[in-house]
Amino acid sequence: MAKAYWISAYRAIKDADKLAAYAKLAAPAITAGGGRFLARGLPAKVYEHGLAERTTLIEFDSVEQATTVHDSPAYQAALAALGDGAERDMRIVEGA
Repeated sequence: MAKAYWISAYRAIKDADKLAAYAKLAAPAITAGGGRFLARGLPAKVYEHGLAERTTLIEFDSVEQATTVHDSPAYQAALAALGDGAERDMRIVEGA
């Protein structure tokens, strides 16, 4: 079974307090569901019109596992805490 990667690329952080509240809830929800943070933070280098904003890369054992974590009550509570505090592009990609 192919691994899955949850990628969040932030376009803008509108409210740092909401982002902090989200992070406090999201990290435990993700790790409890089997997610492993591979990278998170500001990019070391940006190319091709990329934004110098926060990016997160999380590995899961499968797309199903990543989707289950995203849809879990614990992660949904984190999203509620974030609200409109950030604009981001989030996707789950199956590994090659």
